[in-house]
Amino acid sequence: MDQSMTWQPSLGAWPEGEGTRFRVWAPLARTVEVIVEGRANHALEKAADGTFGDLVPGVGAGDRYRYRVDDKGPYPDPASRFQPEGIHGPSEVVDAGRFDWSDASWRGISLDELVIYELHVGTFTPAGSFAATADYLPRLTDLGMTALELMPVGDFPGQRNWGYDGVDLFAPARCYGRPDDLRRLVDSAHRLRLAVLLDVVYNHLGPDGNYLGMYSPYYFSKRHSTAWGAGLNFDGEHSAMVRGFFIENALHWIHEYHLDGLRLDATHAIKDKGPRHFLAELSACVAGSVPHRAVHLIAEDHRNLAAMLKPESRGGWGLDAVWADDFHHQVRRHLTGDCEGYYRDFSGSSADLAATMRQGWFYCGQHSVYHNQPRGTDPGDLPPRQLVWSLQNHDQIGNRALGERLHHQIDLASYRAATALLLCSPPTPLLFMGQEWAASTRFLFFTDHQRELGRRVTEGRRQEFKSFSAFSDPQLRECIPDPQAESTFLMSKLNWAEAEQEPYAATRRLYQALLHLRRTEPALQTASRTSYAAVACGESGILLLRTAASGPAVLLLVQLCEEGILDVRNHDSQSATRGQRWQTVLTTEDQPFSPDPRAPQIDLSRAAPVVRFLRPGAVFLREVVKK
Repeated sequence: MDQSMTWQPSLGAWPEGEGTRFRVWAPLARTVEVIVEGRANHALEKAADGTFGDLVPGVGAGDRYRYRVDDKGPYPDPASRFQPEGIHGPSEVVDAGRFDWSDASWRGISLDELVIYELHVGTFTPAGSFAATADYLPRLTDLGMTALELMPVGDFPGQRNWGYDGVDLFAPARCYGRPDDLRRLVDSAHRLRLAVLLDVVYNHLGPDGNYLGMYSPYYFSKRHSTAWGAGLNFDGEHSAMVRGFFIENALHWIHEYHLDGLRLDATHAIKDKGPRHFLAELSACVAGSVPHRAVHLIAEDHRNLAAMLKPESRGGWGLDAVWADDFHHQVRRHLTGDCEGYYRDFSGSSADLAATMRQGWFYCGQHSVYHNQPRGTDPGDLPPRQLVWSLQNHDQIGNRALGERLHHQIDLASYRAATALLLCSPPTPLLFMGQEWAASTRFLFFTDHQRELGRRVTEGRRQEFKSFSAFSDPQLRECIPDPQAESTFLMSKLNWAEAEQEPYAATRRLYQALLHLRRTEPALQTASRTSYAAVACGESGILLLRTAASGPAVLLLVQLCEEGILDVRNHDSQSATRGQRWQTVLTTEDQPFSPDPRAPQIDLSRAAPVVRFLRPGAVFLREVVKK
């Protein structure tokens, strides 16, 4: 059955019978008229809940319209499904039921199977469109990905943006294509057994083109604010309708576009002091709406709150997973020495990295110097797959002044070692586009605001880094790429041609091989809290043991920096290996993965493995099972 047929919107404009039904919330307005281009204005009827609506005959898909509120405006629809002329232009009636889906049997991808590939539609391909993204999907399935995560696509000012300045939350950005182009992308992904997640922003709206306040003053909170502007009203007067607006937005993406989940941006900035947190209500509504397939809600939240991932029956919010950035921060501190900003809270020592790996995140209530307060709770009873780990994501690259990726700052040998650690660990891995071949291109912060706002954004971007030692000199801050310049956007586009060239292709082969092992090794498919152990071995070594109830154990020995000997006998990790016999499956220095291999010396003849690394690397061992 077409999943969209079970969905009935309550806000926006949707074809119904021989006309189109319009509905908008404007609780303090006396009158609301819908102005359809080429037709007479139509006064809408006000309901007791403050909404205005009516069925307008003769209006159909493709017609453009706006609303006039108490003779002011006209304004675009807050729940517009498409803005063909931009965020300040008219809205377009879209018939979501016209699309011919081919995914009736699709049931989604389970959390245990998720391997996420984050991408920005505008920079992922040369064309920067939904259609072009669909053309590249076979490359992701060939790599071993099971899900792609689109950075926000709700329409925004100008022709280029990260997406976090969105103001039309129901309308796919017209610079990427039409709504059916996004549907076609999702349908194509499902045919390839790829789930599609979408990043959505429910903590603020962008500074240009936000018309919500023209309809109701209750959308924004009088008590809460965010770093990006006014907070949304999830717990004040008339907040029930505001909560309903954002829940409807989530359900619209899931039903009208068949999306497999949402990544919820900066949930720590969603302020709600009410009896039931907005995120708990959102989780329950989404789960109840699509019981027939796997749909995941994944939060981005720096607070390390285990309760977010627990069901409401246990006092939680019922979310499926959360970005757990402590792993990234420990690895980057270890490999690059970054120690400013939030990296002040991390030593990057192998002992602290191993502790982070065992726990899922590092801060479980300790005092944070950066946040100047205790941070985190105990994640000990959370399944590891509920934690999303990464070496790169859009924030950890693009929020750097020069947009450099991790592999731009370290040698490829260390990068390969860190890659093995990520992909062989129990939590859900996330890759950022181009990471799999160590792309040469950077990912910078870019916008396309009108001139005065753009000038302030450029100034603010450069001032943001004045407290960092590398940019304490005002002249050096002037070298930070201008977010408003088109060249900044163009520099962020992937160069897919290099993915087939060395040494890039070798790195991609490593990712492909490790993801194959993740899919096929029983020990890597098992992710219970008792099925793995992570132990520090020396100043830069990590031992990761993975076990399965049925099938051989696997052992990953990693030397992140420099050369060194990793002798399991000399560490507490010896007891973890229980005296098994091992065979080598691969090393990150094997010929297919390294253009200039320096093979580690591996001694498996003793009671526990001993590996001498001639430079950073990882060795993947499998237990020899007696027949």
